Amino acid sequence: MSAAAAGRVGRFYTSARRHPWVLGKVADWKIPLGPYTPAQIAVAVGGGFLLVKTISWWSWMGPVPIVAWLLAVWAVRRPKIKGRAPLQAALGWVLLAWQPQGGRIGGRAARDRISRPLLGGFTLEETAPAVPVMATPRVDQPAADRKAHRGPAARPPARPRPVSVGPVSGVQQLLALAEQAGGAR
Repeated sequence: MSAAAAGRVGRFYTSARRHPWVLGKVADWKIPLGPYTPAQIAVAVGGGFLLVKTISWWSWMGPVPIVAWLLAVWAVRRPKIKGRAPLQAALGWVLLAWQPQGGRIGGRAARDRISRPLLGGFTLEETAPAVPVMATPRVDQPAADRKAHRGPAARPPARPRPVSVGPVSGVQQLLALAEQAGGAR
């Protein structure tokens, strides 16, 4: 790709950007002193109605209220409230006031759920059956010493017998094996 082709920029403007929403403009023709925005038309109609209804109050001032009214119509031709047209800003405020206080979730009003007591129970069960562990003879004493302590009657050597132990953790099992082997080292 050449440098000239990389520098090309194309722009497309929609008809809304080329022709903003105004009243009184058709093709190249427009009404005198127009076209007028919706805000200008609202001020013109509302102000004219107000002037007609209150003519007895301001008639002693001459043309001053009429000139003020025309200046007001001219002043609202492009007003912006935080970057928005006045009608859209007013609609935004109305919609904001209309929203539920908690907002919306999925298009529906978000509400807190009704509190209710949490009822429940539990059951204590017996422990699992014991696992037999084989006991081993102590290794620290020689076999001759063991016979000497037994007394005159010689019995056959004791067989390792199972020791019943409840369920224990792995660390407890290791400690038990260390004790059977002659204590911890």
